[in-house]
Amino acid sequence: MGLGSPIPAPGSVRQVLASATPSRNSFARAVADLRGGWAQRQLWAHLGWQDIRQRYRRSVLGPIWITISMAVTAVALGVLYAGLFGNDLSVQLPYILVGFIIWAFISGCISEGSEVFIANEGLIRQLPAPLSVHVYRLVWRQMLFFAHNLIVYVVMLVIFPQQLGWDSLTVFPALLLLGINGAWVALLLGIVTTRFRDLAPITQSVVQLLFFLTPIVWIYDDLLKNAAVAERARLVEFNPLLHFIEIVRQPMLGQEQHLRHWVVVLLITVVGWALTLVALRRYRSRVAYWV
Repeated sequence: MGLGSPIPAPGSVRQVLASATPSRNSFARAVADLRGGWAQRQLWAHLGWQDIRQRYRRSVLGPIWITISMAVTAVALGVLYAGLFGNDLSVQLPYILVGFIIWAFISGCISEGSEVFIANEGLIRQLPAPLSVHVYRLVWRQMLFFAHNLIVYVVMLVIFPQQLGWDSLTVFPALLLLGINGAWVALLLGIVTTRFRDLAPITQSVVQLLFFLTPIVWIYDDLLKNAAVAERARLVEFNPLLHFIEIVRQPMLGQEQHLRHWVVVLLITVVGWALTLVALRRYRSRVAYWV
């Protein structure tokens, strides 16, 4: 600024600074939170691993107990539903086992996501870290549980071999989409339930209800073949969890994959993250006061 230039008024200085600094409720701050959380992946990866070690600190088998419990339940239901629907056990049991493995990840992201910020109240108030750190930590922890549960899947492949081909490699982008959606679900639910605490137990009840409404223990294609219930069975297509389950289960079982499941999942991913960014933009700075 030259010597002859007029001195700007205080009001104009504030306007220049305001235009140069992103607002606390701007989308730039929301995106910066997500990027900052990802940049601290060593922190949340370590915390997620410590969560598992802490939970099973005095257990001999550790998180394998979850795998054993899930395997016993899946086998019991597989034998039961195979008899009820008249299916071969080699078809019904792998279907249920893989469904349980995927459902454990989805339900974990929803249930724990509803309390992700409430459970980390101390860290949020004392540790100056992006909110997304706690969400990444949750999703990473669920991924570790998913990896543990794959032991059941490997055993199942030995007992009931599946016709896996190159198409089965699509399970990797499917798992990536599952994790990306788990992040926005946990982030959005975490913000809402932190403000309205009554929604947390409601979320738990809804998750239990969704288990019965989603084809995990019953085979959706079998109902479509039954003329008496085929029309009503098609209503399951409106359940978004059906599509998330199928994009992972079909390649894991070597089944024919359907494009509509991928289209629905991609659409939900875009819409879900758009809504989450809006919520993060408006309420990110208030979470520390709500917890």
